[in-house]
Amino acid sequence: MLWFVGLGVSDGGMSADAEQAIRTADTVYLETFTSPDINTARIRGLAQNLQQAPRWMVEDGYRILEEAAEKTVVLASYGDPMVATTHTELRVRAVQSGIPVRVAHGPSAITSMIGECGLHHYMVGRMATIMEEDHLLETPYMVSYRNAVLGYHTLLLLEYNQDANFFLDAGSALKRLQGAEGGQRRGVFAPDRYCMVACRVGSGGQEIISGRMSSLAGCDFGEPPHSIILTGRLHFTEADAIRALTRCVDAPPPDYTIKSIPQQMIEKYVPMIRESIAETPSGSGGRRAIIQNAISYVGDAQDALRRGQDEVAVLSIGYADGLIDALRMLDGAGPKM
Repeated sequence: MLWFVGLGVSDGGMSADAEQAIRTADTVYLETFTSPDINTARIRGLAQNLQQAPRWMVEDGYRILEEAAEKTVVLASYGDPMVATTHTELRVRAVQSGIPVRVAHGPSAITSMIGECGLHHYMVGRMATIMEEDHLLETPYMVSYRNAVLGYHTLLLLEYNQDANFFLDAGSALKRLQGAEGGQRRGVFAPDRYCMVACRVGSGGQEIISGRMSSLAGCDFGEPPHSIILTGRLHFTEADAIRALTRCVDAPPPDYTIKSIPQQMIEKYVPMIRESIAETPSGSGGRRAIIQNAISYVGDAQDALRRGQDEVAVLSIGYADGLIDALRMLDGAGPKM
């Protein structure tokens, strides 16, 4: 029997099922590489045989599975065990091997911090992790961009490295995010972008600080762990909750969305192409037909963008640009764009 047990976000977060599984297990493996260790005094008092499970042991899984085939084994972790994909993979392997599997879910820091910030869970988009290396910022940037286009909130987890005893603190992460904005310039991590920093969620020292990114960059967030939430389109009840439940450095804005890349392209290129069309001599019937096609493509691009067909919009504006540039080149002029 293999139990996956969630310890919750505080020392008192274990369920009755979790306590019973730990108390009766032959071996309890405690892993702390997916999240930092919490006060484990209670689990140490319950377990008959408690052992630390390093990352390699859980990812490899063979020792745990071999023991679970003969005995009752618990793999315990902070929060909810099924949030970690490593645990899910081990669970699948156990089932495929015919090993009985049970799960004692626990409160997750991910869902807990959304509620503690007063946000609606259904308005949270895809989340990402900010790593220490600058070259790994592209993924959290694009995840945050796509969420912002849709008006969704973005949860950004910060790197935790158990082996190096390293936490990426929120102050450093915010400065690096603003640095990444200089290269992308989509407004995702603009100085006035509203965000919240959730600190030590579930502990007695929990604190949530909210404000513009530029305002929070200089704050002292205290001991880790920290997480960052970028707000999207705020419902008025979310804004009220932020004021009531967090320490507001700046008042929450009613809305934050950004224009999609195709929308930015269409808005930029349509006036330029129309100007180019106006400058291009119509000439013969064949040329007039080509120009009319280009005008139609411009209209198609705008219609497609309104319908949410971004790819069609970009293709259409590209066709219009190509037709007019071809005529300009025939006339001995260079491309307009």
